[in-house]
Amino acid sequence: MSVFEIIGPPMVGPSSSHTAGACRIGWAARNILGQPPLQAEVLLHSSFLATGAGHGTPEALVAGLLGFEPDSERLKDALQIARDNGMDVVFGEVDLGPQAHPNSVRLNLAGASATLSLTASSIGGGSVQIDEMNGFPVSIPGTLSALLMSHRDTPGFLARVTAVLACVEINVAGIRTSRRERGAEALTVIEIDGHFPAEVLTLLRSVPAISRLTILPVLPGF
Repeated sequence: MSVFEIIGPPMVGPSSSHTAGACRIGWAARNILGQPPLQAEVLLHSSFLATGAGHGTPEALVAGLLGFEPDSERLKDALQIARDNGMDVVFGEVDLGPQAHPNSVRLNLAGASATLSLTASSIGGGSVQIDEMNGFPVSIPGTLSALLMSHRDTPGFLARVTAVLACVEINVAGIRTSRRERGAEALTVIEIDGHFPAEVLTLLRSVPAISRLTILPVLPGF
């Protein structure tokens, strides 16, 4: 752990875990959804539920969903700004089990043409971990650019994808695939050094097994 993780990032609010980390979770969810959320169900777990209100966690999560970064002065007014922008936000609670980090949240989002269910945790110093997406286990810290691909589990899929990335000289830092069963729906996350060039999505759309592509940039402050 670096000294910056101990101190925490530049932010508005009293707690790097409950405020900055929460904002980053919301920001990541908005980017993965790929469009502004119109409806958001925010389900708080354990410490986020018990002490989050006093640390501005609800405001921080919604600020991230609005696209605000942790140091935005608008963070404290995020709930009102969401209402003014027509975002319907409902808060509730969830028990994610003893294995989940105490500072965890499940976000169920709907935009104009997409939906997303995401579970994530704020693990300290403003650092976060995305733990689940649409029922698939993942492990995304947001410190590297990530390519998220929904696809059918087919032979040679990763070989075709990595060949495309090699063509544009992308250095892969890590790959993880989760699938429901052999030959069924799957989710692959590829983290890279640097940033994805714009033409990557165009090139990857030629891979027939892919149903959805999303790029998650490095989270604010990393």
